[in-house]
Amino acid sequence: MQHRILVLGAGYSGAIAAGRLARRLRREDVAITLVNAEPDFVERVRMHQLAAGQDLTPRPLGEMFAGTGVELRIAKVTGVDADRRTVSVAGTDGDAELAYDTLVYALGSAWNAQDVPGVAEHAHEIAGRPGALRLRERLARLDAGRTVLVVGGGLTGVEAATEIAEARPDLDVALAARDGLGDWLSPKGREHLRKVFGRLGITVHEHTDVARVEAGRVVTAGGGTIPAAVTVWTTGFAVHPIAKATTLEVTGTGQIAVDATMRSVSHPDVYAVGDAAMAMGPGDKPLRMSCASGAPAALQAADAIAARLTAGKLPNVPIRYFNQCISLGRGDGLIQYVTADDRAVRAALTGRLAAVYKELVCKGAAWAVANPTFGLPGRRRPVTRGRTAAGEAVKATA
Repeated sequence: MQHRILVLGAGYSGAIAAGRLARRLRREDVAITLVNAEPDFVERVRMHQLAAGQDLTPRPLGEMFAGTGVELRIAKVTGVDADRRTVSVAGTDGDAELAYDTLVYALGSAWNAQDVPGVAEHAHEIAGRPGALRLRERLARLDAGRTVLVVGGGLTGVEAATEIAEARPDLDVALAARDGLGDWLSPKGREHLRKVFGRLGITVHEHTDVARVEAGRVVTAGGGTIPAAVTVWTTGFAVHPIAKATTLEVTGTGQIAVDATMRSVSHPDVYAVGDAAMAMGPGDKPLRMSCASGAPAALQAADAIAARLTAGKLPNVPIRYFNQCISLGRGDGLIQYVTADDRAVRAALTGRLAAVYKELVCKGAAWAVANPTFGLPGRRRPVTRGRTAAGEAVKATA
């Protein structure tokens, strides 16, 4: 009799949750299955590097989870029936239906075209590996002097613009931002960002809304045009649509509504982590879509599941922010320190040291995924049959 735990998605959140569960629970008590559409772990925070022509270290999920007790299934999730507790998948061996006792939904997000005309037809995206590779190929064919326009002045847009400008100084790189450049940063952070953009020769179109994307240019809300041999769209993310098609309670954005332990407010056997979840942080503000939110949320969910199954103590560690790590090419960076609810404070680290800091953060996140059961205790807690410390019935299914 094993409790079946199904984890959907092996991005940062899903992979960390699966590894943490394997660390906390005994193999004889639980069967953990991790479902992912790709065989490799994708370092999403490095997609701008991949697009700019850099090669990333392959990270096969099969190697990462070998010997952990986590069963890896390479398949695309096509549907979730939260009432029947089943998940439909499509893989190389055909379609299948997987049953679960506990579900961890971590399907993440993709790029968001925001219904702007022409984006799907003419713009590139770097929200995932396929999009980054397509942009990489397009940039490699681009002649010197042509314009690359990045639309979106957030973290992704800033990192993409600086990475491309550094890698291809022969191109005319520009960025269109709805607000001012780095408006969310401290004065020191904004000053450094503008300094780097100036050094790299990046043209900035501030307070500019793009209303339409066409071949060779974009049209602004004011009727003006900006030339763009290549347009890169980085204005935000949209969650995977599967959750919205279920009976799970979701928000208007399609994110699953969860409590402080990342548990669905409508289906207690479902947990959601990462971009797929609408979780509240300090100041009763929603956690932003980011690795900085997804990793601690994954740990919170896994520890809550383990606690409920083993009659342990539920985790009570508020998820908070400490800094925003921004790469500005390979040799420069910006670490903006923030309050618990993600508001910039005066302190900021800049320059080469900040670049090293950001690289260590990225490597640390990848290492945490690649070593999912590091520090495995000698004796994990057994699953409690009957009722948990929270007074809930625990179902163990053969």
